[in-house]
Amino acid sequence: MESTTSNTSKVIVLTGASSGIGEATVRHLAQMGHHLVIGARRIDRLTALQEELRAQGASVDAIALDVTRLEDLQQIAAFAHKRYGRIDVLINNAGVMPLSPLAALKVDEWNRTLDVNVRGVLNGIAAVLPVMQAQGHGHIVNVASIGAHAVTPTAAVYCASKYAVRALSDGLRQETDSLRVTVVSPGVVESELADHITDETARSAMREFRRIALPPQAVAQAIGYAIAQPDGVDVSEIIVRPTASPY
Repeated sequence: MESTTSNTSKVIVLTGASSGIGEATVRHLAQMGHHLVIGARRIDRLTALQEELRAQGASVDAIALDVTRLEDLQQIAAFAHKRYGRIDVLINNAGVMPLSPLAALKVDEWNRTLDVNVRGVLNGIAAVLPVMQAQGHGHIVNVASIGAHAVTPTAAVYCASKYAVRALSDGLRQETDSLRVTVVSPGVVESELADHITDETARSAMREFRRIALPPQAVAQAIGYAIAQPDGVDVSEIIVRPTASPY
């Protein structure tokens, strides 16, 4: 793998790296020459990705983690800090999208959505913030959704979780003058998220909604763009939509 950077390589921790936007972002940032410490629950996929990219000359370490467990995020942050002496970027990408009408009362799915999409982001922030504050710099990238800007039927809980990600991100941005905070809100993207919708009403609506979709590489490039800006430049929000989609 021939990287596009040399002396600008950053140490980047990324969650939800085993598929979709996460996997595409790992590949893109590896191509840019960054040092990547990647995590997800599906360690088999992570290990395969790590081995493939290492064979191409990339710097990638894979660690199994569940973002709902603070200790897992602390472990991956500690690994990155011990290995490289710093953490330049955290990308909170892990997420779930089990859509359903509220009247379906899928309370377990509501709780899972909040645990992964909100508490997972908070756990990531908690794991890296002390390191970034001590070193005097850092960048936290939170992957939200177009659902963080508009609510649609069957997506109330999912949208609430992504609105929360925007609020947490902007609060963190305002509380520090040394850390950069970016929210990336993709529109419709080709991914596995919709495959886990158990409610048939939501599944049917999502099939039409996803008729026009971005490849995950488009979102990866947006994340790479935000990371590549000078230290004094904070790209606070990016919305990435398919040109042909009204959503």
